[in-house]
Amino acid sequence: MGTGGPLALARDKLIDGSGEPFFVLNSDVICEFPLKQMISFHKQHKGEASIMVTKVDEPSKYGVVVLDEDTGLVQRFVEKPKTFVGNKINAGIYLLNPSTLDRIELRPTSIEKEVFPSMAAEEQLFAMVLPGFWMDIGQPKDYITGLRLYLDFLRRIFLRSLQQETMCWAM
Repeated sequence: MGTGGPLALARDKLIDGSGEPFFVLNSDVICEFPLKQMISFHKQHKGEASIMVTKVDEPSKYGVVVLDEDTGLVQRFVEKPKTFVGNKINAGIYLLNPSTLDRIELRPTSIEKEVFPSMAAEEQLFAMVLPGFWMDIGQPKDYITGLRLYLDFLRRIFLRSLQQETMCWAM
């Protein structure tokens, strides 16, 4: 069903009448997942959807998200550009208003190729740049590398927390 079709299938379960946005996460990525910051970003811009993007060294290998660096407004998508148009790619983390589901037909659909471009054209799609690491872990060898990155992240968080506790006790 692609990346959008399952959302259309789950429409009744995703819409609870509250009007609150919901997250959609690709299962083959690993990162720091700054979900609270993304909720704040989404509420601030008042668009219909937010996507997380990450910077890459070789954008020609990916579909690039071209955005206004000041507002995060997504201007367009360029698939594997031959010339440099930007260095940010879709990180596979979305925060969508329930109205986004009205854009998705119950058929095999790519939310990235069919839905997001039209939302961008209507100035309803915004992108937040992911702080920290990101990795596609769809292949077994990449999973091991991604897990190491995540464990390093947890170690840094734990050490920072431990240092703060130690400073409090020392006072």
